[in-house]
Amino acid sequence: MRITIKDISEICGVSPGTVDRALNNRPGINPKTKAKILETARKLNYRPDHRARSLARGKTMTIGVILFDLRNRSFAQMMNGIERRARELGYFVDLALSGKDPAKEIALIDRLVQRNVDGLILFTVNKGEQFEAYLEHLRLPIVTICNRLSDRWAYVGIDDRQAMKDATLHAIAKGYERIIYICPPLRKRQTINIYTQEERLKGLLAGCEEGNLRHEPIIVQEKNYLDSIKRIDLRNGPRTAILCSTDYYALEVVNMFRQLRIGIPGDVGLVGFDNVDFLKYVNPSLTTIEYAVEEIGERAVDSLVTELETGSRPDIPLLNYRLIEGASL
Repeated sequence: MRITIKDISEICGVSPGTVDRALNNRPGINPKTKAKILETARKLNYRPDHRARSLARGKTMTIGVILFDLRNRSFAQMMNGIERRARELGYFVDLALSGKDPAKEIALIDRLVQRNVDGLILFTVNKGEQFEAYLEHLRLPIVTICNRLSDRWAYVGIDDRQAMKDATLHAIAKGYERIIYICPPLRKRQTINIYTQEERLKGLLAGCEEGNLRHEPIIVQEKNYLDSIKRIDLRNGPRTAILCSTDYYALEVVNMFRQLRIGIPGDVGLVGFDNVDFLKYVNPSLTTIEYAVEEIGERAVDSLVTELETGSRPDIPLLNYRLIEGASL
């Protein structure tokens, strides 16, 4: 026979509402009572009846998520945080991948709305008043991650501008006189939302100015950015550091330099951004910016569920970050 919340409430001598608060980690419950309820649920092998819960609340208990893709390891880590936290709170996740296509993204949002998701987590490539008016028309709780829209929408991320400024000043302090910045998405800044990448560029330029960099930074935004790097004389002239807007680009540079026998950091310094989990296999160890990628996903879910269950949108402080000093600089 299936164990219900009512069964647990009768055994523990508390109300079904108290059991629900304990099982779903909500406030307003005595810690000892919560511990007793959770232990009873564990012993009885309690499993929530999501169908009944959905019917009772008038919800599908589903969160729609739209990301670019999962090829970028940081996106995959973020998705792990979203799925795990949603599951802990009793929600399922319906994931869609936009491929950075604005029209496809809107079509996917429409599809998720048709599937009656309770709310949306968006890593959006769309922007502007028309898009935000479209989102408001949906009348759904929405949390944006990484690519910010406006103050109309909750946002989870880090201070990308300051983080890249810190990385730039660190490179200058190490004696580098010229900086090359790799960020291919910048070529699309007029057509899609690349808020995160634009903030990182602003941080780099601010760092170059504050650090009195001797040479103008070289901004590489071509799709074939490796070919652009090949055309620059890195062994002669000013001591050069390459800063990348993500670890993915930095790893591509490492691979190319290995083939060209260009030394890191002997001939050129290298800095990434994200500290994705497989950097532990990279030699030399990469100097990069670290932040809790999975926590972005977790906080997005927490914010969305809070709005779904209380009707109010919580304030979300920016996450912390830190510079990881590797052997590549």
